[in-house]
Amino acid sequence: MSEKNTFDETPKETLINDDIELSAELNPDIYFKDNSEDFKENQFVTMKSEGAISGFYDWIRCILFAISIVVICLTFIFRLVDVDGTSMESTLESNDKVIVTNLFYTPKDGDIIVISHGAEYAKPIIKRVIATEGQTIKLDYENDRIIVDGVVLDEPYIKDSTFEGNYGDYEIPEVVPEGKVFVMGDNRRVSLDSRRTEIGLIDVDNVIGKAQFVAFPFNDFGYLY
Repeated sequence: MSEKNTFDETPKETLINDDIELSAELNPDIYFKDNSEDFKENQFVTMKSEGAISGFYDWIRCILFAISIVVICLTFIFRLVDVDGTSMESTLESNDKVIVTNLFYTPKDGDIIVISHGAEYAKPIIKRVIATEGQTIKLDYENDRIIVDGVVLDEPYIKDSTFEGNYGDYEIPEVVPEGKVFVMGDNRRVSLDSRRTEIGLIDVDNVIGKAQFVAFPFNDFGYLY
């Protein structure tokens, strides 16, 4: 009975004030009713401006990323090289464009490689690897053939004869030294290659990479092996 009397004696103003405070906490917009539209408009303009700037920087980042990928590819993965001259006919013609790869590349027999320069020749050249370090090599002029590690090479890619008088003036060692490769052109009659002192044995550090595809002209596009 005493509890009921205590409840009834609670002032009504206090209950009303409590309700107002509670409502204010749940819905604070009642304090900003007059300025709500201005607040929303200002907020919208600010977000729109920041979005435009952010989009611009996103484009810049995408462009820089694309340029970086191209630079990395051209430096470490592939290059486009022009063929100059007739020493690789009929495999490659003058003015052909070839795709050259050089990532983790080590020259191997039969590879077509691009070389930065020869012993006394400053221009880049493109030739075929005939023998690599540690292999024995013999140019059999009498029988018009090349022998590597005691085996006569089968070379269906060469044009005409293996030599036809182009014997060269370079003293070729019986065994290819460490870090060197012996190269020749597929058009052996006119090729300036490891048979000549201007080119000599090629240092593997001077090998730019391996020619993989003919990229141009388009009618000759294809894999070289």
